[in-house]
Amino acid sequence: MSQFNLQSIPLSLYIHMPWCVRKCPYCDFNSHAVPDGALSVELEQQYLQALVADFETQLLYVQGRKIHSIFIGGGTPSLISAQGYDWLFAQLQQHVAFEDGCEITLEANPGTLEHQPFADYLSAGINRLSLGVQSFDEAHLQRLGRIHSAHNAIDAIIQAKQAGFERVNVDLMHGLPQQSIEQALLDLRLAVENGATHISWYQLTIEPNTVFFRTQPTLPDEVVLEQIQIQGEQYLREQGFVNYEVSAWRKELPSAHNLNYWQFGDYLAIGAGAHGKVTLPEGVYRFQKTRLPKDYLAKVPAPLVNWQQIAMDDMPFEFMMNALRLNDGVPADYYTQRTGQNLASIDAILEKLRQQKLLVADESRLACTTKGHQYLNSVLDNFL
Repeated sequence: MSQFNLQSIPLSLYIHMPWCVRKCPYCDFNSHAVPDGALSVELEQQYLQALVADFETQLLYVQGRKIHSIFIGGGTPSLISAQGYDWLFAQLQQHVAFEDGCEITLEANPGTLEHQPFADYLSAGINRLSLGVQSFDEAHLQRLGRIHSAHNAIDAIIQAKQAGFERVNVDLMHGLPQQSIEQALLDLRLAVENGATHISWYQLTIEPNTVFFRTQPTLPDEVVLEQIQIQGEQYLREQGFVNYEVSAWRKELPSAHNLNYWQFGDYLAIGAGAHGKVTLPEGVYRFQKTRLPKDYLAKVPAPLVNWQQIAMDDMPFEFMMNALRLNDGVPADYYTQRTGQNLASIDAILEKLRQQKLLVADESRLACTTKGHQYLNSVLDNFL
């Protein structure tokens, strides 16, 4: 019998803005070059209205909760005006209240921000920025197909801080084509020295259905990649950053939205191709929305696609795959609250992993040891 404690499960909201100025060769996200090179006022308004209609179809999944956090991803969400977001948030709050201090993150491309003052986004209610910098090296930016320069990237961080944003995440990639150890470390140093309070630092991977997959670039060898990782982590720790998730480093609060993902919380999802996860009394469900913007706008509200219940047999793996990414793991009682299963049902597996020094000995917490993080995939295999 399920034992969900719905009121203990935070409810976030993901909003997908599918357009960007130009598709990057490494990108496998649901992003599409903006029609005619610029997002028209008419298209922006049409899409925002479709988002509200989409949200209204998901009110059943709220289950009496408030919105805990909002993440606006893309694409390039900074192509949408601050006034548009101000209107959107007002419409959403007519249906569901936001928690006090609700974290609202906007992904932004440094190459599109000079047209929209940061202060306007702050006034609209956005209180956290995530800047898609990827690198401060001009040659690497060109190889990655980015539309911004190193100067744009540094200026974006500084301007965001001056506008009043206290929380500024910088996305950086390492292991870039022909990247040296020194270049990778310089990217980190420039992010830190110019005021980033949170850094998402992850290795470039070549994904199917991308330009890089079809035309493989020359990547650094394993020795260089290992040294980038070791020296980069050492530098970030020396600068006071805490590594709280596989690729997330913070000098301030963790990202409440991403933390909710990793803690197996719920999230509504609106926008073309958006993915959601919700808990109802009878089970946990994943869903997504129509992928192509033209299809999403052709029928308002756009229908759910791939609505699927997570099978009870799959729940241990689904939960642990997220929770064990966190260096501190999660409180053990989250397992029952968020999977509907008694923790005792996996006691034998947990005990074996503790004896192998792969999980921490503290039974009140589900977390990997340092050794467990090194062999995370093997740890997760135990829950399949």
